[in-house]
Amino acid sequence: MFIVGAVLFLILAPILGGLLTGCDRVLTARFQSRVGPPLLQPFYDVAKLWHKEKAFSNPLEIIFTTAYLVLIAFSGAMLATGGNLLFVFFSLALAHTFLILAAYSANAPYAHIGAERELLSVMILEPILILFAAGCFLVTGSFDTYHMLILDVPGIIYLPGVFIVFIAVLTLKLRKSPFDISTSHHAHQELVKGVTSSLSGRSLAKVEIAHWYEMMIFLSMILLFFAGYPVLSAVAIILVFLLEIVIDNIFPRVTWKMTVKSLWIVTLVFGVGNIVVLGILGGIV
Repeated sequence: MFIVGAVLFLILAPILGGLLTGCDRVLTARFQSRVGPPLLQPFYDVAKLWHKEKAFSNPLEIIFTTAYLVLIAFSGAMLATGGNLLFVFFSLALAHTFLILAAYSANAPYAHIGAERELLSVMILEPILILFAAGCFLVTGSFDTYHMLILDVPGIIYLPGVFIVFIAVLTLKLRKSPFDISTSHHAHQELVKGVTSSLSGRSLAKVEIAHWYEMMIFLSMILLFFAGYPVLSAVAIILVFLLEIVIDNIFPRVTWKMTVKSLWIVTLVFGVGNIVVLGILGGIV
C-alpha cells in the first residue's frame, strides 16, 4: 500500500500542481483586471521549454537541476507513504542545495543574488520546519506522518499556533509576495527570476516541475492538521491556497531582513508558544 501511495503521488502531484499553478495565474489575472492565460498554460510552458534547443551556461546545471527534481519527488513520495517528517524536511533542504548550486554555477550576477537569497530562505525555514516536526512528535510520540493521520481528533486542536506558522511558511515556499525574495513569476519586485534567471530549456522545465511537486508536498501537509475529516481537509486546502493568492496580490514584497524578522516573530509568538504549552502539558501521548 505504501508503494501505491508513492507511485500515485509521483504521477498525480505534477498534474495537480500544474493545474493549481494555472488556477493561480487565472485568479491573479482577475485580481489585476486582466484576461490572463488559459488554465493549462503551465503545461504548455513546460512542454515548450522541454523541446527548446539545449543551451547551458554551465554543463553542471544539468546534474544539479536533475538532482533537485529527483530529491523533491523523493521527498513527496516519503510523505505520501507516511514516512519520517524530519527525513522529508532534510531531503527538501538537500534538494534546494542543488538548486542553489545550479544558480551559482552560472556566471550571472542576478543568479548569484537569487542563490544567496534561496540559501537564506533555507536557513530561515529549516528551524521552523523542525519546530513543526517537534509539535507533531509531542502530539503523537513519533515523527512519522502516519501517526498524525490516525489521531482521534484533528491535529489543529493541539497545534493551532503551529498551523498559523505553517501558513506563513507556505507563503515563502510557494514563492508568494511578500516573501518571494529569491525568485518570482511576477514583475512586482526588483528580482523577477533570480535563482532561475540563468536556466533555460529542460533545466528550467525540471525546476518548474519540481516546484509543482513541492507545492503539493506542502499543501498535502495541511492534511496532518485535519486528518480523519476528508471534507474538512479539502476545504482547508482550498481556503489556504486561495488565501495565499490573495496575500500575493495585496501585500507588497518586503526585504530579506523583514522576511527574517516577520517569519521568526510569527514563529516565536505562535509556534514556540504552542510547543511550550504542549511541553508543559506533557504532550497528549
